[in-house]
Amino acid sequence: MRIITGIYRGRVLTTLPDKRVRPVTDKVKGTIFNVLQSRLDLREAHVLDMFAGSGSLGLEAISREAADAVFVDEDHEVLDTIERNAGTLGCLDQCVLVQSDAQAFIDRTQDTFDLIFADPPYAYGHVALLPGLILRRQLLKKEGFLIIEHEKRVQFPEDPAYHIAVQKEFGNTRVSFFALGLKKS
Repeated sequence: MRIITGIYRGRVLTTLPDKRVRPVTDKVKGTIFNVLQSRLDLREAHVLDMFAGSGSLGLEAISREAADAVFVDEDHEVLDTIERNAGTLGCLDQCVLVQSDAQAFIDRTQDTFDLIFADPPYAYGHVALLPGLILRRQLLKKEGFLIIEHEKRVQFPEDPAYHIAVQKEFGNTRVSFFALGLKKS
């Protein structure tokens, strides 16, 4: 696993050697950032990486000139790995590490973000509720995106608070890009 482009291009990231973390593949990560390229200026963006795992998505955003990233995961060993990766890259000062359950973080944070990544384990039972929870709490800035990597079979309820702007599929995996409000015709 590596940083695809930006100031840390080609740098290798480590992850936990066990199955607690399902790192995003370079193909999926590349597609995510290619879709964002024409839709969101990452320079100086504030990023949230929930279910952070290796921190690959948030660190990729920092490599592409995001101002900072908040990494949320409930596993302290996962956060230790992200801290080591950020330290190796030299961007630890742009990272905030939060040991928390995603729901608890959503409920208590007062921050707002330009870009929110959520890559929950496939066994996580509340994936379909995440867009409503995050967007109703107004964690996403007006022109921002919430990106959720999930199993293809997950269906998100229709909601006037958000719309799915883009979806990409990779085998059993789907990546959904959510934006605020109703879809523009």
